[in-house]
Amino acid sequence: MTSWMYLALAILFEITGTTFLKMSHGFEHLWPSLGIIPAYVISLVFLTLAVKVIPISIAYAIWAGVGTALIVVIGALMFREPLTLVKVGFIALIIIGVIGLHATDRPGAS
Repeated sequence: MTSWMYLALAILFEITGTTFLKMSHGFEHLWPSLGIIPAYVISLVFLTLAVKVIPISIAYAIWAGVGTALIVVIGALMFREPLTLVKVGFIALIIIGVIGLHATDRPGAS
């Protein structure tokens, strides 16, 4: 499995854990509560495997940025949280920042 695949799985489990946080209603609901810690642990295992090859600054920025963007979408779709144009704009800035970090990490980039 490639490092990028590990990173994608780390993001998947991170957003799963974060979704469980919301679904648990402050640990009032048992099943989502029981899923929080395993999801985050698995996410960190895959993130650890990814950073064996991908620079930590890039991997973490992608993990956090993509995770944040996906949680905003999940919040809007599953939990009816408002998704405003301003929020979309700021998510775009996060994604642009991640792309910028990745672009400047390549050999020959200034």
